[in-house]
Formats: sequence, structure tokens, C-alpha cells
Amino acid sequence: MQLDALPLFPLEIVLYPDEVLPLHIFEGKYIDLISDCLQEKAPFGIVLITDGKLKEIGCTASIGKVTETFEDGRKNVIVTGLERFRITHVYHSRTYLTADFETVIDQKEQSEAELIERLIAQHIKLLELAGRTPSPSLYQDRNRLSYFIAHNAGLTLEQKQNVLEDDAESSRIKYLIDHLQQFIPAVEEAESIRKQIRTNGHFKDFPPES
Repeated sequence: MQLDALPLFPLEIVLYPDEVLPLHIFEGKYIDLISDCLQEKAPFGIVLITDGKLKEIGCTASIGKVTETFEDGRKNVIVTGLERFRITHVYHSRTYLTADFETVIDQKEQSEAELIERLIAQHIKLLELAGRTPSPSLYQDRNRLSYFIAHNAGLTLEQKQNVLEDDAESSRIKYLIDHLQQFIPAVEEAESIRKQIRTNGHFKDFPPES
């Protein structure tokens, strides 16, 4: 069966280009969607849905691997984000939604090295606060560094969508710098309070850190 339009998978998540995402497919119409895409070796579109409304811009995804298939048709799959797209028309002719779309292309410009270094330093600090020890090499040779950082930077869904819809890498980097400039102190304060509660004798019955 040939797919004449892009299959749409509305989710309460934002997928970025190059991001790897595991999905558990359990609803009948999306089992159909994944089966059709596997058969045609075709991508599908992941688009944020909030309050029952689809966002206009999403990200196409390719199915890299089916990790598990259940007797009732459910599947666990690994997908990878490809490119941003803009929905131009939605169809209801299948069990799942499909759409006509146009690819969204970034503006041709170059980000300032100083801002890139600042964002990387901020993100490393955030991950260290979370108890992780990231290697600076993780950030090297990434054409779209903003997407790599944005999916793990404490952004709300709305903020993640804002990053996805921005057409310039330099603008996305500045957006993330401004966000982390406010977010990191809040994390530091919360961590300080948590440590005080753990060590304060008046709170000795407070549940220990898991």
C-alpha cells in the first residue's frame, strides 16, 4: 500500500532532528501507522498536540528498529528525528491522520563560537547538578547543537516547541542560553534546600534520597 501523504503521530512530546526516541505503540490506529511505514519504508510525522489541537510544525521520524513485537500487535520501536515540517493540509481518510506538508529549512547563517561555548558550559553545569559527568566531546561536530541540548535542558513542552519552530540555529542557541541562565540558579537553590533538609536534625524522618 503506497502512502500518498505523511502519516501523522500526534503526541504530547516534541521530537527534534537527530534525536533518538523509543516508542511503545499500543493503540490500534498507530499500530496500523507503524505497519504501513515499515511496509513502505516511509517516515511519519511526530507533531505536538495540546488541548486537542495539532501544532503546525513537527518533525519527521524514521523507524530505525523494532525492538519487540507482541502477539496483540503492539510494538516497541526506536525512531530517529529527521527534518522539521509544516502541515499544509490534514486528511482523515485512514485510521490515522495524514497530511500534506512542506519541509522547513533553517536560515543560512553561522552561530558565534563564543555563544556556542557558553551554551555548552551551561549545559555541562546543569548535567553535573543532576549528578552526571558529561564529556565535552559529546558536543563536538554537531551541526544542530541546539536540538541536542534542548531535549535535555529543563524546557517545558511550550518552550521545546518554540525551539523547534525557530528557523535559525543562532537564535535557538540564544534562546537556550537565556533559559539556562534562569533555570540553573533555580536548580541550584532546590538542590541546596534538599541538602539542608537531609542534614537538618529537625527533619530526620524526612524520606531519604532514593
